[in-house]
Amino acid sequence: MFKFLKGVVGGSGTGIKDLPYNIGEPYSSAWGSWTHFRGTSKDDGSLVSIFSLSGSNAQDGHLAAGRNGVKRLRTVRHPNILSFLHSTEAETFDGSTAKVTIYIVTEPVMPLSEKIKELGLEGTQRDEYYAWGLHQIAKAVSFLNNDCKLVHGNVSLASVVVTQTLDWKLHAFDVLSEFDSNNEASTVPVLPYAWLVGAQYKPTELVNSDWAAIRKSPPWAIDSWGLGCLIHELFSGMKLGRTEELKNTASIPKSLLPDYQRLLSAMPSRRLNTSKLIENSEYFQNKLVDTIHFMEILNLKDSVEKDTFFRKLPNLAEQLPRPIVLKKLVPLLASSLEFGSAAAPALAALLKMSSWLSTEEFSAKVLPTIVKLFASNDRAIRVGLLQHIDQYGESLSAQIVDEQVYPHVATGFSDTSAFLRELTLKSMLTLAPKLSQRTISGSLLKYLSKLQVDEEPAIRTNTTILLGNIASHLNEGTRKRVLINAFTVRALRDTFSPARGAGIMALCATSAYYDVNEIATRILPNIVVLTIDPDSDVRSKAFQAVDQFLQMLKQFQEKANSGDTGGAGLGLPSIPGNASLLGWAMSSLTLKGKPSEQAPLASVTSSAPLTSTSSNASSVMDTPSTAPIRVNSTPDFADQPLPPSPTSTDGWGELENGIHEEHENDKDGWDDIEPLEEPKPSPSLANIQAAQKRPVSQPASQPKQVFGLAFSKSFNGIFLIPLPPATSLRPKNAAKVTKHDEDDDLWDSIAAPAPKTSKPLNVRRAASADDDLWNAIAAPAPATRAQPLSSGRGRGAKSAAPRLGAQRKNQPS
Repeated sequence: MFKFLKGVVGGSGTGIKDLPYNIGEPYSSAWGSWTHFRGTSKDDGSLVSIFSLSGSNAQDGHLAAGRNGVKRLRTVRHPNILSFLHSTEAETFDGSTAKVTIYIVTEPVMPLSEKIKELGLEGTQRDEYYAWGLHQIAKAVSFLNNDCKLVHGNVSLASVVVTQTLDWKLHAFDVLSEFDSNNEASTVPVLPYAWLVGAQYKPTELVNSDWAAIRKSPPWAIDSWGLGCLIHELFSGMKLGRTEELKNTASIPKSLLPDYQRLLSAMPSRRLNTSKLIENSEYFQNKLVDTIHFMEILNLKDSVEKDTFFRKLPNLAEQLPRPIVLKKLVPLLASSLEFGSAAAPALAALLKMSSWLSTEEFSAKVLPTIVKLFASNDRAIRVGLLQHIDQYGESLSAQIVDEQVYPHVATGFSDTSAFLRELTLKSMLTLAPKLSQRTISGSLLKYLSKLQVDEEPAIRTNTTILLGNIASHLNEGTRKRVLINAFTVRALRDTFSPARGAGIMALCATSAYYDVNEIATRILPNIVVLTIDPDSDVRSKAFQAVDQFLQMLKQFQEKANSGDTGGAGLGLPSIPGNASLLGWAMSSLTLKGKPSEQAPLASVTSSAPLTSTSSNASSVMDTPSTAPIRVNSTPDFADQPLPPSPTSTDGWGELENGIHEEHENDKDGWDDIEPLEEPKPSPSLANIQAAQKRPVSQPASQPKQVFGLAFSKSFNGIFLIPLPPATSLRPKNAAKVTKHDEDDDLWDSIAAPAPKTSKPLNVRRAASADDDLWNAIAAPAPATRAQPLSSGRGRGAKSAAPRLGAQRKNQPS
C-alpha cells in the first residue's frame, strides 16, 4: 500500500532512462512553467504528448504544484479531460546544482491556440466548431464542480488542448483542489496554489484572497469566471491582458452574450452554473453539435432514429467543417459500424465522407473497418459493401483480397437472393485481378460455372460478360480449357437472346487467345448458326463476328503462303461496338416476374430495364407463315427450356442449359466439351431419344419426330410447321404456339377421342422429371380413344368431338 501511495504522489517511474517514450520537438506554447513536447512510444511508435516541469530543488513551489497536477490527472477521468498515460521524476546534476524534472505522458494533443491557427476556420464553420469545443470544456468543468466538488481554478485558453480527432480537453490541474464549504470561518486557502494563476484570470474574491466569501459561494463560481475568460480569448483571438478587457463584448456572438455576461457576474452567487450553460444556451444548438452528440449516444437510439439520421448524414456532412468531418465524424462512424451500433445506411455515409481523405489516411482509418465488415452476417451491410466496391476496391491489397475479403464475398454466389448474387458477380470485376491463380481456378470459375445456368437471365448474361473481362487474368491453360466452352456450349445456346449476343461479343473480345484450329473448328461453326437467329441484334453481332474471325483466318493463310507461320495467336482489334463488353448488359433488379417470363432485350448492351412480360395460358404469339423451315438432326438448343439453378459444384462440365451434360468426373468445368463432335448422348437427350423410339399402340405408323417442329393437319395432308421465333425467353408456360379460336384448334384435327377409362393428359412443365415430353403428339392405340392435346404448351388438355376426316393418316413425315 505504501509503495502504491508513493507512486501516486511521486510518479509512476524511476527516471528519464526508464521512460518508455522518445521525446521530440516542443510546441511553442504551454500552460505555466510546463513545456509541451511531441513524443512517440518506444514499443510501437504511437504518438504521445510529453509535458515536463523542472525545478532547482525538491522544495520548489512549482514542483509541488506539478506533483499535485500529476496526482489529480491520474485520478480524475472524464472524456473531456486529458488522458493520463505515464509519469516519472528525474534528477540531474549540473555541476554541483541538482535539477529535478517531472514528466507527464498523455495522449497526443496540441495547444488550442496553435490548432486554431492551423485549421483557419472562418464564419459559420468557425462558430460551429467553437460551440462544440466550448460545449466539451463546459461539460468537463461541470463534472469537476458539480460531481466531484473540485475547483479547477485555472480555466483559460492555455489550459485547453486539442486531440487528433479535434476534441477539446481540459488539463493543467496544478491548482485544482477540493472545495471545502463546511468551515466557512476558516482562513485556510481553498486553492493553495492560486498564486500560479495570472491576476487577469482571477475573480475579485480570489484576487483579494477572501476565502470566507469563496466558501460561501457555490463551487462553480471561480471556474465559471474562468470559462468567461476562455470565451473572451477564443473570440477575440488575443490572450487576455487585463481583467477590464472582459467588458469588451464586440466579438462575442449575440446568441452567447447573455450567458457570457452571467458567467462574469460580479456576485459569485449569481454566476451561471456551467451545467445550465450547456442546457440553456441557444448557441450550442447547431448542426455540428447535434450531429456529434447523436453519434456519441448512438447506442441509446432506436432503429428508426438511426436509419433517419444516417440517410441524412451524407448531405449534412457537406455543410459541416471539412476537418471536423474527416478527423471526428469518420472515426466515430467507422467505430460504430465495426462494433455493430450503426445501421447499414451508415456505410454509404462513411464511404462518401472517406472519399475526401487522402489515400494514406483512407488506408489507415477506414480500410481496416471495411475489411472487417465483410465478415458481417447483416445482408444489408454486405449489399452496401458490394454496391460501393468501386470506391475502395483499388485500395485493397492482393493479399487482403485473397485471404480476407474473397472468402466472405464468395458466399454471395450461392445466396438465395438474386440481387445479392448479381452484386457478388459484378464485384468480381474489381476483385478478380487481385486473386491468386489458385483461387481463380479452384473457386471462382466453379461459381461462375453455376451462375452461367442461373435461373435469372440477366445473371447468365452478365456472367458471360465477366468471363470476357477477366480473361486476361487467367493463365493460358485455364483460358484454353474454359473460354471456348463457356462462350459456345453455354452462352451461344442460351434461350435468352442477350445472353447469346454477350457470348458473341465475348468471343470477339478474347479473339487474341484462340489459334486458327480453334477458330476454324470450334468457334466459327457455332457462330454461323446464329446468323439465322430469331433476334436481329444477335444476327447482326453474328455476322460481324464471322467477318472478324474469317479475316483472322485469311491473315493466317497469307502468312502461310509467304512462309511465315510463326505465332498461333491472331488477335485482331475488336469489332465495332465491342467496347460495350466492359459494361454490364442489364440488372436483374428490374426483373419483377419469374425469370421465364422476361422478354429479351433489343441489345445485349442496352441499358434500358428489362420489360416484364406477364405470362399466362391466354397469351399468344403470332407465328409468321413465311418463316423458313429448319430441320436439324440434333436438337435445337435454343428451343429447350432453361433448367433450374444447379446444385452441384462441378464447373461448366455439367448440364448445358438443360441439354448437354458432361461426365460427373470433370474437375474444372468446361473440360473436353467438343460441340462439333457427336458426343455420347447425355441422360436428358437419351430420354428424348428413347421417347422417340418407344413403341406405342401403332409402332409402325409413328411419324418421325423432328425437334423444333410441330405437326398439323390441314385438310389433305400433314405439313411441317416451324415453331414460333424466340420472342419469349423460355416457353415455360409463357404463350401459345398460334393464335386461334377454340373451335378451330389445330391440335384437334389429329387428336383421337379420349379413352373412357383414362384421365386427361397433363403436359404442363410442372410434371415430374420422368414424364415424356413427346407424349403430347404420340398417337394412341386404335382400339381406344386417344386423349385430346392442348393447343399450346402449358395449357391443360381439352377433349374435342371427332370431326369428319379428322382421323390421323399413317403418312410418314
